[in-house]
Amino acid sequence: MPHASSRRQFVKVAAASVAAPFILPSRVWSADTAPSERLTLGFIGNGKMNSGHLNNFLGRKEVQVVAVCDVDTTRRENAKKTVEERYGKDKDTTFKGCEAYADFRKLLERKDIDAVVIATPDHWHAIIAIAALNAGKDVYCEKPLTHNIHEALTLIGATRSNNKILQTGSQQRSSKEFRVACELVRNGVIGKIQRVETSFGSPAKPNANPEEAMEPGLDWDMWCGPAPLAPYSSVLSPRGVHNHFPAWRMTREYGGGMITDWGAHHIDIAQWGLGEDEKGPVEIIAPANHETSNDGAKLVYASGIPLLHNGKGKGVSFFGENGEVHVNRGKFEFILGGKTIHKFWDKETDKGTSLDREVILAEKEFLADAKVKLYNSKNHHEDWLNSIKTREKPICDVAIGASTVISCHLMNQAYYHGGTMKWNPEKHEYTSGGDAKWLTREYRGDWKV
Repeated sequence: MPHASSRRQFVKVAAASVAAPFILPSRVWSADTAPSERLTLGFIGNGKMNSGHLNNFLGRKEVQVVAVCDVDTTRRENAKKTVEERYGKDKDTTFKGCEAYADFRKLLERKDIDAVVIATPDHWHAIIAIAALNAGKDVYCEKPLTHNIHEALTLIGATRSNNKILQTGSQQRSSKEFRVACELVRNGVIGKIQRVETSFGSPAKPNANPEEAMEPGLDWDMWCGPAPLAPYSSVLSPRGVHNHFPAWRMTREYGGGMITDWGAHHIDIAQWGLGEDEKGPVEIIAPANHETSNDGAKLVYASGIPLLHNGKGKGVSFFGENGEVHVNRGKFEFILGGKTIHKFWDKETDKGTSLDREVILAEKEFLADAKVKLYNSKNHHEDWLNSIKTREKPICDVAIGASTVISCHLMNQAYYHGGTMKWNPEKHEYTSGGDAKWLTREYRGDWKV
């Protein structure tokens, strides 16, 4: 096909000529992107999260959405309608229609699809992402990247062996306040780090939702897929189009609670700030009364720095000998020598300033000559598209997303089993206190990783 061959030729030329990562902002090349050069996208799992991704990509001229997939008929058809109405409104004469699939394998069979965006429940992430990579697609996969540690390692291998791009949906890495916070830490501005606290909700519990009657239009067996076939519950999968995040994530069978939800965001930033990307903790310590505790688990890194799960903290907090850095979405606080230097945490109390102002001033005043400069992405979606063009790793490459989710899974095991566990982050195995069977799960039917 002219489209596929021309795109591949561009990729080969770009990859051969690039010695270091570079950025091709969409504003530079999308305006002149010929229809034959557009990246074609498919969307798998069309709930609340992917509806946001879909609307973002529909506004980008350098891509064209050609297929959607969901096991719920209403969500599937709504996504198809959204695509066709948008391109119809834009009078895009190159658009030939959007196909809707109930089975992701049918979507992946299409040779004219370059890349996919995956936002299914967690228990499906790895299986679909690996299938997409093996089918020759680049991938944007929501966090947490996998349902267990074995899947994370397998997904790294599939990405590398297929020479594909995988962006993990840890979008906080593409926000300035998080990058600057981590650069302050990495450059020793607050001195030697003594501890890190990350704030998010509780671990998952076994599924105990009662069975409900289900209206036609949902393939429930396929929704459960590799996980146990539970009685249908609208708590797990509300029918049709909805505007909330369903509570399947609070069940161990399908998610990992807030540890792998918000924890995947905040532990990711903590490890970025500590320089622990693609590494991880060496010790995991459960809280007392681990079965009923909602926080208190601790990860300890080779440096000796502990990371504490504090359910009532500020998001991500780095405590150093000389100061503190606290960061959350739209929030930033930098303390040095006991004095607040720059802060924007609440618009009602921090009047007369803004997040951008405080973050930019901190960067100019304390990082002008910084030795450590972190990957600077201004937009997570755009960064993925740039990586597809250049064939350079994105800001949250598969190995980074995997190391983050592995740390989340290790923390969950502390809540599930208690005690103290020693971990080898290079060999990805317990050296004491843990069990190898905790690294994976039992897969149902023919679904395997």
